[in-house]
Amino acid sequence: MNSTVSNFIKEEDNHNIWLAPAASQHTEFTDYGITPTVLESEAAVGQAMLNELFETAAAKSGDINIALLGGRGAQELHRLLGEIAKSSEHDALLGRLNVFTQDALAPMGMNNCLSFVRDFERILGDAFFQKIKSFTPMQTDTQDLEAGLINYLNKLESLGGLDIFFIGHGPEENAASHLAYIKPFSGAKAAHVAGLIPISSSILEHHISKFKAGGSVINEQDEQECRAAKFILTLGPAAILQAKKVVQSVVDADSAPAKVKTYANVLNTELSSNQAELMAQLNANPGLWIRLHSNTKSFVLPNLGL
Repeated sequence: MNSTVSNFIKEEDNHNIWLAPAASQHTEFTDYGITPTVLESEAAVGQAMLNELFETAAAKSGDINIALLGGRGAQELHRLLGEIAKSSEHDALLGRLNVFTQDALAPMGMNNCLSFVRDFERILGDAFFQKIKSFTPMQTDTQDLEAGLINYLNKLESLGGLDIFFIGHGPEENAASHLAYIKPFSGAKAAHVAGLIPISSSILEHHISKFKAGGSVINEQDEQECRAAKFILTLGPAAILQAKKVVQSVVDADSAPAKVKTYANVLNTELSSNQAELMAQLNANPGLWIRLHSNTKSFVLPNLGL
């Protein structure tokens, strides 16, 4: 079922709600593949990600719009950003940053310790948030989640879209994978800039255990609220494809060994030249969307077996 919401078209597919710009867009699909860069440590991956930010800052003037990656994959980047925020050496760069989150559990209080925002604050530190130009999380404590997501998208569009989409790689069943939280068989299409995805108990369990393993102190009330979440708000394929640069990190294959096979499938799957067949491949394994971006860096550790 399709309907128009503000300047977006709302499309529903098996209880997944996707938002696409009302103005029609044509997407050319080219398989650029991925050439992973294998680095020796998480610290090296974090430095490589930070170097991509420095490179973007040197190549353009004005604001820099980035989507932060939640979870383990970018914690070293966040630690480094927190460190540089403690001195004044990179204040000019930090003052150009418009920072966006890329996904969120909802409905949930914005102050819940299991939100990615709290995890960002914990690792990035107060100085980082004081020095950047803006921080825009997805709103998870509103009665109208769609309206909150549209406000978020309107701000992102008004600033000119993402300069860097920092992204991970999540394992899924049947050796598939997700990007942001674009889940297999969720009906995501190239024009979909964001969506509301029904959540499963297994995702909630994984989310909570990941936060606990990462060092977050979880109180019982916040955990109960988190377990009651019904949706994942997520940026969609259009946000990935339209970003000027995509920077991926995959660092936790030791604790998530399924990533060895799911990442290999993203690398090695032969994408169909038939558009209908390609759309079916992308729907079954959304991790493949990254191969359709012409400016992608993928930083990984040796534990992926490459």
